[in-house]
Amino acid sequence: MTEALLNKPYWVIDFLPEQVPEGSSGQYFAVEEYYLRPERIAAIHARFAEILLKLNCYYDLRVCEAGTEAFESNPAPEALFSRVCEMKEDLWILLPGENALLTLNRDYTHMTVYHPDKTLLRRLDRLAASAGLFLWQPETGAYWKK
Repeated sequence: MTEALLNKPYWVIDFLPEQVPEGSSGQYFAVEEYYLRPERIAAIHARFAEILLKLNCYYDLRVCEAGTEAFESNPAPEALFSRVCEMKEDLWILLPGENALLTLNRDYTHMTVYHPDKTLLRRLDRLAASAGLFLWQPETGAYWKK
């Protein structure tokens, strides 16, 4: 099931509001390297954890190490927060009732959302904004239209 979802359209929740254009005069790689430092990436992961905790108020969440499909259903809030913040493994978060999947990689500054419907996108947009993050679609550059 999850493998099929990984081939569906996706959105990202990111610290940047859009993809940096190729050839940009800015210092994207230096800034990304800064945010990948342990203390900075931990702060970004904490924001992702807050989003997931709030999302779990609306949806059944199933969490596993990426690629294993050994899902834990609705982990305790403290356990979910710790698992996301510590990021000892890449994670898959399945929303089975929505047929959607979120992925978190240890070395990425974004969270990916596969196959979200409009209601999920609306909620994620609001949750991302409350965490100082942005929701956008890399393939099209689209933003969620409220």
